[in-house]
Amino acid sequence: MKKVKVITVSDSSFENKREDLSGKVTKDFLEDEFEVGDIDIIPDEKNIIKEKLLKYSNENYDIIITTGGTGFSKRDVTPEATLEVIEKRAFGIEIAMMTSSLKITPFAMLSRAICGIVNKSLIINLPGSPKAAKENLEVIKPALEHAVKMINTKKGQMHS
Repeated sequence: MKKVKVITVSDSSFENKREDLSGKVTKDFLEDEFEVGDIDIIPDEKNIIKEKLLKYSNENYDIIITTGGTGFSKRDVTPEATLEVIEKRAFGIEIAMMTSSLKITPFAMLSRAICGIVNKSLIINLPGSPKAAKENLEVIKPALEHAVKMINTKKGQMHS
């Protein structure tokens, strides 16, 4: 079973001022098909986000999902941290999430989610809204297993 790590990026959840709903929704949504570890709750600090992404990619998590920190506020730095650690962008996943979200709300255009690969881990940034996180996961979940297989296959080995 593929291993998934969920990281909630939220100052208020980290400080116990707000319950982490997006991390829980993400974990609950994926548990039927993936082995989802405990949720990490960290502050909106670029260096901490980068450190966690690299840590879990080195611990052989197949997928690392962040929730939160993708908006327009000054403290929203999850995409910047992600860009600094990934080796390859996964534009198709980003486009799929944005396209489907725009059909639901025009506010989706205000999400700056980044997806990409580092080591052998697929990193996916989700919005901090539990509703938006679940809607994005519904769109990409069918492709996640295949994405992980592709990441772990040597060039020329996989033919569908």
